[in-house]
Amino acid sequence: MEQQMLKDKVAVITGASYGMGRTMAELFADEGAAVVITARHQEKLDEVVNTIRAKGSRAVGVVADVCSTEDTKKVFDTALKEFGDVDILINNAAVSLIKLFQDITDDEWRHVFGAGIDSAFYCSRRAAKGMIRRQGGVILNVSSMWGQTGGSCEVAYSAAKAAVIGLTKALAKEVGPSGITVNCVSPGVIDTEMNGNLG
Repeated sequence: MEQQMLKDKVAVITGASYGMGRTMAELFADEGAAVVITARHQEKLDEVVNTIRAKGSRAVGVVADVCSTEDTKKVFDTALKEFGDVDILINNAAVSLIKLFQDITDDEWRHVFGAGIDSAFYCSRRAAKGMIRRQGGVILNVSSMWGQTGGSCEVAYSAAKAAVIGLTKALAKEVGPSGITVNCVSPGVIDTEMNGNLG
């Protein structure tokens, strides 16, 4: 049997009930990590957890809104209780909004930024406490190509994803001396539930 790359590591993955988040959770578990996945819907989380456990890997799901500092604390408290200190954080949570700029409401703007950038800040702040203490860890932020180029009729989403890139660059400089690696990926359009059926 091949060596598992993430054996004995603990990973928290947000927005992990479907799409990229689910795929990452299953791949991380296959590589030996204990995964703590979070999303807002119990049924979908349970499905992912059961799939991972059926293969003999370790997983727990936490229903949470990671736009909330209280819910973020619940996620990391669960991780510590179930598996120990968090080694890896994947900030994947996001919501899409396809709408003309002038038609975006204040609540919609705040909702997109809450899911896209506030959640990454709250989770990174929580994870970094333990990582700094242990002088090591990995934070991976999921942005988008629209965060780099901007997307027509996706102003709020593009702006939130651009903010993720800025957070990544600044945080990497701040916590890098503590042995923490902070990186960002910017995928293109992927056929997931968030984007609907792109054919």
